Amino acid sequence: MDYQKIINKIHQSINPFLGIGKPANYIAPLSNVDPKKFGISLMTCKGEVFKIGDSEEKFSIQSISKVFALTIALRKYGSKIWTRVGREPSGSSFNSLIQLEYENGIPRNPFINAGAIVISDILLDSMKKPKQEFLDFLRNICDNPNIDYNYEIAQAEKETGFRNIAMANFMKSYNNIHNDIDEVLDFYFHQCSIMMSCKDLCRAFLYLSNYGIDPINKNIIITKRQAKKINSLMLTCGLYNEVGNFAYRVGLPGKSGVGGGIIAVLPNELVISVWSPLLNANGNSFAGIKALDLFTTMTGKSIF
Repeated sequence: MDYQKIINKIHQSINPFLGIGKPANYIAPLSNVDPKKFGISLMTCKGEVFKIGDSEEKFSIQSISKVFALTIALRKYGSKIWTRVGREPSGSSFNSLIQLEYENGIPRNPFINAGAIVISDILLDSMKKPKQEFLDFLRNICDNPNIDYNYEIAQAEKETGFRNIAMANFMKSYNNIHNDIDEVLDFYFHQCSIMMSCKDLCRAFLYLSNYGIDPINKNIIITKRQAKKINSLMLTCGLYNEVGNFAYRVGLPGKSGVGGGIIAVLPNELVISVWSPLLNANGNSFAGIKALDLFTTMTGKSIF
């Protein structure tokens, strides 16, 4: 299949949609990104790379980082983590407080903010230098030693993350946060500030398209069963309260971030990443979802 021809056509088709939506202006640095930016990158399990547009420009991956945190947690603790975070779709916004009270401080899944904060707390128990170890993991799986935090974005999130602070304190009251709240949130905010390109994300997620094994260097990142679990969670929880629409339109496990990035996985074949900073009402890239919809329509490829 001529993937380059397909993404070229998608790039042309997306142009009329690039002005639709709003940036995540509650995080000040994200509101300054050029709204017309758009990139696509695709990488196959054979290592073939296809790209177009702003695919090599770095952006804040935001909640896409939650997949990496979950991967590390599963590597370290396995199924023990599920005593503190659930595996069900939330049906609510990514920063909702309501469900936490109904469910006694146990977040619905690791991809909503509350769940990712719990995962960060779990990781702090076994990491002496958590921010450096997290960065080392990312640099390793995407073969890029230049991956780094955006400290301006991390600071902006710390200064305005009142809902996240509230959630952490609420979960602390239920004894589901064990470490110092400031340390947990600092680690969480830095994860969200990571800067990567579409090309970086494709390389980093390749293990999830190959049953937990990096097909390029053959490193075992996680077990086949753990890879299946992460992919299933991305399908059911990866785009918050838009997961049903995404599964219907795209049909691939995916994870989004309010920086405008979306990553999607076709097991045993490829990973595709898109970036466009303007978001729809659910906090997902408007043009990004449209592009992935076009991709699975044009190729006929999905998990269904």
